[in-house]
Amino acid sequence: MKLGVCYYPEHWPRERWVQDAQAMQKIGIEYVRIGEFSWSTIEAEPEVFNWRWLDESLAVLHEHGLKVILGTPTATPPKWLVDKHPSMLAKDEQGRVRGFGSRRHYTFASLEYREECRRMVTMMAERYGQHPAIVSWQTDNEFGCHDTILSYGDADLRAFRFWLAEKYQNIDALNKAWGNVFWSMDYRSFDEVELPNLTVTEANPSHRLDFQRCCSDQVVAYNRLQVDILRQYASGRDLVHNYMGFFTAFDHHKVGEDLDVASWDTYPLGFLDQEDIYTATEKHEYLRTGHPDFGAFHHDLYRGCGKGRLWIMEQQPGPVNWAPHNPSPADGAVRLWTWEAFSHGAEMVSYFRWRQAPFAQEQMHAGLLRPNGEYAEAAAEAEQVATEVKRLASELGVDVDALVSLPSAGSVALMFDYDACWSLDIQPQSKAYRYLFWCYRMYEALRELGLSVDIISSKAEFDHYQMLVLPAQSYVSPELTSRLESYKGVLLVGPRSGSKTESYQIPENLPPGPLAKLLPLTVERVDALPEHMPLHVNGLWGEGMLKHWHEQFKTELPVLLQDSTGDPVLVGSGQRYYLGSCVDNKVLKASLSRLAEKANLAPYFLPKGIRIRQRGDLIFAFNYSSIPQIFRPTKALPLIGGAKLASCGVAVWKKEQEKNKK
Repeated sequence: MKLGVCYYPEHWPRERWVQDAQAMQKIGIEYVRIGEFSWSTIEAEPEVFNWRWLDESLAVLHEHGLKVILGTPTATPPKWLVDKHPSMLAKDEQGRVRGFGSRRHYTFASLEYREECRRMVTMMAERYGQHPAIVSWQTDNEFGCHDTILSYGDADLRAFRFWLAEKYQNIDALNKAWGNVFWSMDYRSFDEVELPNLTVTEANPSHRLDFQRCCSDQVVAYNRLQVDILRQYASGRDLVHNYMGFFTAFDHHKVGEDLDVASWDTYPLGFLDQEDIYTATEKHEYLRTGHPDFGAFHHDLYRGCGKGRLWIMEQQPGPVNWAPHNPSPADGAVRLWTWEAFSHGAEMVSYFRWRQAPFAQEQMHAGLLRPNGEYAEAAAEAEQVATEVKRLASELGVDVDALVSLPSAGSVALMFDYDACWSLDIQPQSKAYRYLFWCYRMYEALRELGLSVDIISSKAEFDHYQMLVLPAQSYVSPELTSRLESYKGVLLVGPRSGSKTESYQIPENLPPGPLAKLLPLTVERVDALPEHMPLHVNGLWGEGMLKHWHEQFKTELPVLLQDSTGDPVLVGSGQRYYLGSCVDNKVLKASLSRLAEKANLAPYFLPKGIRIRQRGDLIFAFNYSSIPQIFRPTKALPLIGGAKLASCGVAVWKKEQEKNKK
């Protein structure tokens, strides 16, 4: 439970650096991220290097006991490099060049740019790999930000054809997998395959899915190039990348396999206003705190991508500059967000940024300090958290460093699969349906029941969870099918699961495909509904509305929910259940509570805006609502706060140990 900050010494006079380091110490900052946008400062002209500023800033931070996360500056190649390799620039779906003048102006598939990255990262790693101030390296910055995963240039076409040839080996196999007999789309060789843009109408969905997979693999290869260099020269240092909220354009699990820690950049207010997932009511209610499940969802998702280790590399400390509207956080919200991250296992929360820049694109983005160097509101909240962490350690009778060993695993697993996300986004069938948002709403319902959730990949182990939820696992591999068959906990399979093969075709036995072995049913037809056309659902396990997606299926399984015409919606018995429709929060929560009880879990029905998370014997409670709320867990003692939670209130409880029965 450490605090950090993102710092840009190259933005400020050298005489300010010592003052900044001293102020960081005073607040309780221990980690400082620097360098991730500094290529032109290091190498203003080809082969002309200025390391002095970086040497001196590292020395200042080290002298003040601060631990440095050094970023490779490859997200912002300088102008001279772009002029040297113009083919490195990405192209959008319309074939237009995405040029210099901001950031992320490259395509991951460019071999010329990869070699320039290899050169820069190698020089940095040779110089600073064993620097005593540096405890971690961040590769690049926010892969894919500004929609930069999919690129449609010559480098991307070459990479795609090579990728396809490796996967399919011969063109006949590709034609069969893609169903190219349809619309006379057969190819004679891989050299005939083009990118899936600028077609007259919709491109082949199998073509689009493979292109998405290929572009994701370019990110994996690009990241691995940097990781391999850093492993060689910076041994003993954690390697990390900072992911983003509600971003699914590459497989974070695959990237995470090469790293030590997963981190992400959390901006609760910016995403509340920007995303279509939230209703107008939610945007009003949580205007200054963010939605109660935004941070938690991503904490649990990325902890699963990081081998169980999680950092927050950028935590919003005030109003941002990039959302449609940019309100200030409520008093206490920054403290609330920080403790929420800690409750989900975050080892470190780093605020973006130290001092608000008075120039360039982000001059309206707040920091812990104002542009004139004075403390902003969030600085006091960060300092409060640093004090409270020490207090928590004292209450538990452990050293602060020992808090990292608190258990962080949940009791419920929710499966999130990037390939499934791409598959269902390519042909959603209803504009109102999005895989990501359906997963999020299922997570929200579980959290409203007070359950601690882990978000896992389709390849993760899940036998130890009491309950497993597959929101929409479109392709179910033979290996996953086998593991699901042997799973002993309570299983809920959601709509659209098993609806596609690996090559994006409808399975011969119809959905749910291989899952029919577990859940004997057949989906015969689907209703893909607009937002304004919900249907009523009721039954033994509750009542409410279904919307966006409604499957019509036949089965002999017991019916627990049905639609207004009597067709089944939720069926199952014992340990296995199938939900064939997207349903609203009311009926979803009622059904999940029944399943939780079957899994020997004790659900809460939490007050509005209240969320909890358990870590071992500790129960963390948070109030995201604008009014005070009451939450008191049974048989627990308060360590921080208490039962009455003010708006943005935080409480930490410790479960009482049960006495041994004679």
